[in-house]
Amino acid sequence: MLTLKVIRENKDFVIERLAVKHFDGKEIIEKVITLDDERKAIQLQLDNNLAEQNSIAKQIGKLFSEGKAEEANSAKQKTADLKEQSKVLSQKLSETEKELNVTLVKVPNLPHKSVPLGHGANDNVEVRGGGAIPKLHEGAQPHWELTKKYDIIDFELGVKLTGAGFPVYKGKGAKLQRALINFFLEENTNAGYLEIQPPLMVNEDSGYGTGQLPDKDSQMYHVGLDNFYLIPTAEVPVTNIYRDVLLNASQFPIKMTAYTPCFRREAGSYGKDVRGLNRLHQFDKVEIVQFQHPDKSYDTLEEMVSHVEGLLKKLELPYRILRLCGGDMSFTSALTYDFEVYSAAQQKWLEVSSTSNFESFQANRMMLRFKEEGDKKTQIAHTLNGSALALPRIVASILENNQIPEGIRIPKVLQKFCGFEMID
Repeated sequence: MLTLKVIRENKDFVIERLAVKHFDGKEIIEKVITLDDERKAIQLQLDNNLAEQNSIAKQIGKLFSEGKAEEANSAKQKTADLKEQSKVLSQKLSETEKELNVTLVKVPNLPHKSVPLGHGANDNVEVRGGGAIPKLHEGAQPHWELTKKYDIIDFELGVKLTGAGFPVYKGKGAKLQRALINFFLEENTNAGYLEIQPPLMVNEDSGYGTGQLPDKDSQMYHVGLDNFYLIPTAEVPVTNIYRDVLLNASQFPIKMTAYTPCFRREAGSYGKDVRGLNRLHQFDKVEIVQFQHPDKSYDTLEEMVSHVEGLLKKLELPYRILRLCGGDMSFTSALTYDFEVYSAAQQKWLEVSSTSNFESFQANRMMLRFKEEGDKKTQIAHTLNGSALALPRIVASILENNQIPEGIRIPKVLQKFCGFEMID
């Protein structure tokens, strides 16, 4: 959530930057400022009312002691009238503050100055890449055929048990999943991230804190009876660990990692691009989250990008890193790098990670503050996160890119976690 200070002091700049995300902010920014003006005016009236009540209350006892009963009773009536007025003003202030907050949370984060202009995925800018695109043997198959051939993932069984987008992993397929999770967690913890095992359901406050609510309400699975939400990413519970927390600047950086299943209702459009593991309603992902001082958050973002890149290098997958353009960015992000790996049998690039700096946007919603040593003033922290990594498309690329006539070779770095070198 943008701060009122930023909006009021930089109105034209805010509207200009929102336009980079193709968000027309003129009307809503004007509304925010108008509501804030109304809030301030009501607060001033209320403060003056309370001050007058206090002043009169001090006079009443004195008037009675001086035998001026009629004046004292008149003052008491005046106080009663002011109290009624203060009740009305307090109610009006509460309603105005609520409307202001409801309006504020609809304003996206401002994109960083380095965000490219553009409307969608075709306008994203490739930063760098690596790895060699493999040349497959004649008769090579896409992963949904390979999983059936080697009986390692059963999509039809998932439909029977739950529905489309809920695959069942079997045998070496299940072991490959577990191997990837363990590999990612080991790499993350070796890089200084604290492993967390969070709940898979969160309350509304947590969804609101990281910006999934109200923006992505329709994309989340809602447990209506208890008013909980199944998490779309570990980002939500892990980031909210520090909701309503006041930190010391000396505690930065705070680094956490978590593996969780993730649940998303909106799994994309129908057709060939969503076959197999390409888009799912339930999938496994390992997340990295950092809290950082505002002066250091962009250096931290580059560090996180390099860390995720290192994972892909160790998996020996061809990859590229994209800086997202304004039209392809999320509601909450200030700058995002997407990682894509090449799927040789499908002959296309698949997104496997988004790594982002949210600056103060999430922290302001969560009331995550910090103080410098010896300074009484509180500041808003910066939050960052990234997938390290999301499993489905990594698995798809491993299966497709490493297939040979005899079977599927397991990347060397995973063999100690899998306990086997080949799926055959």
